Amino acid sequence: MSDQEIDDFEVDSLSDTSRMIPSLPPYDIKDQLLPMERRSVCSCWAWTLLVTTMNILVFLMNVAFMATIFSVMLLPTIVVVYFGFKCHSRVFHSNAYYCKTVLDDSSSSALIILGFVIMSPLIVLAMAIYCSLARRFRLFLCFQPYARAVYKGVKWRWYEDGGLCGCAQVWNSHVKAWV
Repeated sequence: MSDQEIDDFEVDSLSDTSRMIPSLPPYDIKDQLLPMERRSVCSCWAWTLLVTTMNILVFLMNVAFMATIFSVMLLPTIVVVYFGFKCHSRVFHSNAYYCKTVLDDSSSSALIILGFVIMSPLIVLAMAIYCSLARRFRLFLCFQPYARAVYKGVKWRWYEDGGLCGCAQVWNSHVKAWV
């Protein structure tokens, strides 16, 4: 291309109506990014305590939810390893009927090995279930920013999403992701 063609191309591709920003600024006074008013010291400490308490409760809820899912998913591994250790003569030799008649040392060792082998896929499956349910229920959006405690007028994150943690919002079925 010659220099004249390049200059013509640059002039034609730019116009006075091209947008420099992706969208117009919001016209609603609630949505504008105005400087927010800071809270007083006592109010800031009270709101900080409230936000911290809420974040700790959300964290404990997530831990309890994860512990429930992991304990249910790893129950077969726990049972198999328990019976393997219980009936092995060198670990904890039980006088139970099934240990004397069904399980000897080699079958107890096989149960222990089987339990530890099936543990890895079950941990991955439990983590995938937890992550998909946490994404579905938007559990991580329940954590509140500390700007809520420092500035007046900061909305709760779940306020605009249609309920606590966005659970009431319709799930977008077009978005799919593999964990």
